[in-house]
Amino acid sequence: MKTKDIFKCQQCGDCCKGFGGTFVTEKEIEKIAARVDTDPKTFVEKYCRVSGGKPLLGQGKDKYCIFWEGLCSIHPVKPRMCKNWPFLKSVLVDINNWHIMASLCPGIRTDVPDSTIKAHVAQELSKNS
Repeated sequence: MKTKDIFKCQQCGDCCKGFGGTFVTEKEIEKIAARVDTDPKTFVEKYCRVSGGKPLLGQGKDKYCIFWEGLCSIHPVKPRMCKNWPFLKSVLVDINNWHIMASLCPGIRTDVPDSTIKAHVAQELSKNS
């Protein structure tokens, strides 16, 4: 079984909605700021909110990321957290996180053994680290 057999993005944007927000690093802020033609300081002020001392991408009233416009408008420079979805460390900590995400994401399969899911998550994380 291949990774694409347990997750295939449906481009629905459900992963871009809610869930507490997306943390962004300084390097990610620089790349996204350049993409939206602003400087990093202004980017944080205009497009982020701060939680726990860390910047998160802002969300609109509809709870979607402010860069969701039917598709991701910053896709080429989107944050690592978005690139890794749904292959997140939290799944390795607790497999129930995969099942929770699957209840919100039509592209995630749950009809495979948890051990297979964990193996693919670990494999994807090692490629993206």
